[in-house]
Amino acid sequence: MKNINAKFFLVPVLIIITAFVQGDSDIYFKMNKSIDIFGKIYREISLNYVDVVDPEVFMKAGIEGMLSTLDPYTSYYDEQKQEDIEIITNGKYGGVGATIGVRNKKVIVVDLIEGYSAYRQGIMIGDEIVNINGVDVNEKNYSTISSLIKGDAGTEVVIIIQREGNEGKMVFNLLREEIEIKNLSYYGFYPEKSGNVYLKLTSFSRTAGDEIKKALIELKDKGEINSIVLDLRGNPGGLLDAAVDVTEKFVESNSLIVSVIGRDSTDMKKFNSKEKPLAGDTKLVVLIDQNSASASEIVAGAIQDHDRGVILGTKSFGKGLVQSIIPVTAKTSLKMTTAKYYTPSGRCIQKIDYSNHNLNEDRQEVIDSIDYFTGNKRIVKGAGGISPDTLVSNTSESDQVTNLLARGMFFKFATNYFNTTNPETKLSTSQDQLFEKFLKYLKTQEFEYTSKIESLAKQLEKEAEESIASNKEISLKAKEILGEIEKEKQNELIKFKGDILAQINEEIAARSNGRKGRIEESLKYDKQFAAAISLLKKEKNYKNFLKELE
Repeated sequence: MKNINAKFFLVPVLIIITAFVQGDSDIYFKMNKSIDIFGKIYREISLNYVDVVDPEVFMKAGIEGMLSTLDPYTSYYDEQKQEDIEIITNGKYGGVGATIGVRNKKVIVVDLIEGYSAYRQGIMIGDEIVNINGVDVNEKNYSTISSLIKGDAGTEVVIIIQREGNEGKMVFNLLREEIEIKNLSYYGFYPEKSGNVYLKLTSFSRTAGDEIKKALIELKDKGEINSIVLDLRGNPGGLLDAAVDVTEKFVESNSLIVSVIGRDSTDMKKFNSKEKPLAGDTKLVVLIDQNSASASEIVAGAIQDHDRGVILGTKSFGKGLVQSIIPVTAKTSLKMTTAKYYTPSGRCIQKIDYSNHNLNEDRQEVIDSIDYFTGNKRIVKGAGGISPDTLVSNTSESDQVTNLLARGMFFKFATNYFNTTNPETKLSTSQDQLFEKFLKYLKTQEFEYTSKIESLAKQLEKEAEESIASNKEISLKAKEILGEIEKEKQNELIKFKGDILAQINEEIAARSNGRKGRIEESLKYDKQFAAAISLLKKEKNYKNFLKELE
């Protein structure tokens, strides 16, 4: 009888082993055959194509072509981009502490890190960069500008800028330094004397957890912490270990934070909290939005699944994939998706399905209709991101205000106002006067906004005029509608005056008081932050969100 049982269990084992061996053998055969074909084509074209082909550029194109069939997070880092890996992992790089962007086809300084050479020597937000080390810069060579500014610490870079309000160009000789990117861009009691701590976490490099820890210890020494708002909005993520480290500061020791499953679905790696939390029972609200991704979603998902705090805001991005960095050569790397992660309740929050590698077919959204349960038996959903416990939007209800923001009009006006207005006038300017100055500035910029209704009315007017004479009445009606729409657009600016001034004041604060000033000013008008503070003040409402369902 024992022999029969032994044979019964042996057969499936042999089948499984044979299947794996056969599968691996088939893969290696296909790989070798494909590499041989690719190598012959690559060699033939590199040596004999009618025009000279750069072998390195040609190879890079081949690599990028292969990777384009996969997800957008799998990418090749050549020597020029290798420093990005260092920034992702260690949060450090050699530079001057200035962030640049393109505004109206000009290369503009959009942010500065206090304490570094660009800030110390007087470069300002809104300055236009026209030349770096003798190289003229513009939007066309924008992708190469970062490499011109960055470099080894201790070396110099010469930057020529044009500042609005100044006739001549300004030359800055800046010393590159090792820039340490802070994951925690703001921490402190806010509002003042409220007992509430506000933590703004913008990234997840190796030091994220330590920064949270140091901040909480420092603030505990200053006063009693009654509640915490952890802001993960706009945080695109970073390192998996950093997400675990941050979560450990809030959940009980030995709590499951995240599980990772790779190609072999039987091989699951679990990450549990290993330390006693610094804020294990303090009331907690986590803010998320559509740009909270990856590591941010790991933190929010773990806190939600353990009923540790209330998630507030809008649905997160939905990136449930894990990447590993594999060195290819001494100066090149491959960042490759190697696994999916799952929250403690078992959710994979990946939004887009990249398993189909056919470029001719559209990517589909992942559908997961299964109910998952938190520790208190609250129902949560998988796929598509983390859904907040309480949905609160932070965007303006005005399409026109959204359009002004997208076109950088608040940024441009603040730069113009800050650079051309003397300090005494700034202090004496009321909010009503500031609003009027902005409206006048829009006219000088010939800003035009066309709403959806206006587009339809213009189309109706055009078709009526091009049609037979009997449609003149329709054409006149369309003109009347367009006139009313124009009045309504002006009324809309006045109606949403508060939203407009909030954006302007935030930009002005950034120019006068740096990142800290920008954040504190933005919180004054932040609907989601206000909702979080209101909830934390109402003990019963807060507990109702997290209580166990019967």
